[in-house]
Amino acid sequence: MRKMCWDKLLSPHRLGKCHPDVVAPGRSPFQQDFDRIVFSPAFRRLQDKAQVFPLADNDYVHTRLTHSMEVSCVGRSLGTAAGAKICAKHKLDNILPSDIGAIVAAAGLAHDIGNPPLGHSGEEAIRYWFKNSPLVTEMKKNMSTKEQADIAAFEGNAQGFRVLAKLQMPDNPGGMQLTCATLAAFAKYPVESYIKTRPEGVSSKKFNFFQAERELFRKVAEITGLISYSENSDDYCWCRHPLAWLVEAADDISYRIVDFEDAWVMGIIDYSELKELFLKLIENADEVNKKLEMMSSRELAVQFLRAKAIGCLVTEVIEAFDKWEDEILTGTLQQPLIELIPSAETLQEIYQRSLVDVYNFPRAVEIEVAGYELTEGLLDVFVSCVNEVAEAIRKNRSPLHRNKKIIQLIPGSVNMQKNPEWLDNSYYRLLTVLDFISGMTDTRAVVLFKKIKGISLPGE
Repeated sequence: MRKMCWDKLLSPHRLGKCHPDVVAPGRSPFQQDFDRIVFSPAFRRLQDKAQVFPLADNDYVHTRLTHSMEVSCVGRSLGTAAGAKICAKHKLDNILPSDIGAIVAAAGLAHDIGNPPLGHSGEEAIRYWFKNSPLVTEMKKNMSTKEQADIAAFEGNAQGFRVLAKLQMPDNPGGMQLTCATLAAFAKYPVESYIKTRPEGVSSKKFNFFQAERELFRKVAEITGLISYSENSDDYCWCRHPLAWLVEAADDISYRIVDFEDAWVMGIIDYSELKELFLKLIENADEVNKKLEMMSSRELAVQFLRAKAIGCLVTEVIEAFDKWEDEILTGTLQQPLIELIPSAETLQEIYQRSLVDVYNFPRAVEIEVAGYELTEGLLDVFVSCVNEVAEAIRKNRSPLHRNKKIIQLIPGSVNMQKNPEWLDNSYYRLLTVLDFISGMTDTRAVVLFKKIKGISLPGE
């Protein structure tokens, strides 16, 4: 049975570069990845993208930015601890446990960087629009089956890879030129949107790259030595990078615990219920319970419970990763790590409780429903605009005055209109609009929608 090799999996090769960088003293390539992501505009915009409660007026609840930072912190702990075991077991002389921690931290930091505004309704709205909008009927005629699947099943994960590997620093081949180890760890679903025979298991339930970036991801997969699942040369499908399992676990731990904490802050969950469930996750629950009784406020008690719960879950996941490492390296593991730990049942209980009342909290649902109208409205305006402008340029006539103005709102529109690929290919025009809309913050999307619909005017 084929088995992935840690020496290749931890490759510091940067996507888009022909030669390796000179390693700076005291700063590994993977730490540089982390820094590049932190300073990118796409990451900064996550400060105004919702985690669970869009446009919340409570500054305690989490945004995508704070969530991503917490996932990164949990990921660093998981990666460093697992890395100590990996380095010892496989005798990796040129890799430190902290390097592996930095890879997981960087991938965790970027894991939501491609998500559109207004929560998961943004993704669903894009999918619904593509399947139902009359604007798309003509556009589909020159799109391949795989290209149509990219939009019909639009994925923030694939948009995230596009952001990292192309859109941020677009003048560079490979975009931000992150290491292949970090990019592979970022990809929880290393598969195309459409393949003839889709493998079973959690790693292929979504997809992580569009057709526009399939060759970029192929390079990442080949350099890191991911095992190919493809049954023919037309389909791109690989097993996960082992560290992607830790990125997923860091995300699962963070959102299940912290979303529940946010629900208590919003008054959706009672303290007694939160305390009962979190104590089930904690090894020395009796001792922790005694400390809770001495705390001066419920807020401090909840924070203490959250920290203890996350700490215990991190320990359990590290043990699970070590236990299942052979299956991970052969690409045969099919379940998330949090389903293989002693606390799996309690975590699922917390998740089911969240599904009932937290994720269906009326204010969150109301804004997500409005998000459908908003996203579809923006798509209608900008897609009709770029199509008319492209047709006008092809026919050597002037575009409509309205569309001349609208297209100026899209960054890089001047160069875009000179690109033959953009003029002749409806798939790339759609991606251009999706890049623009997906990159918006929640507030920017709402304000722009109101302005272009005449609901409010600039300056109001």
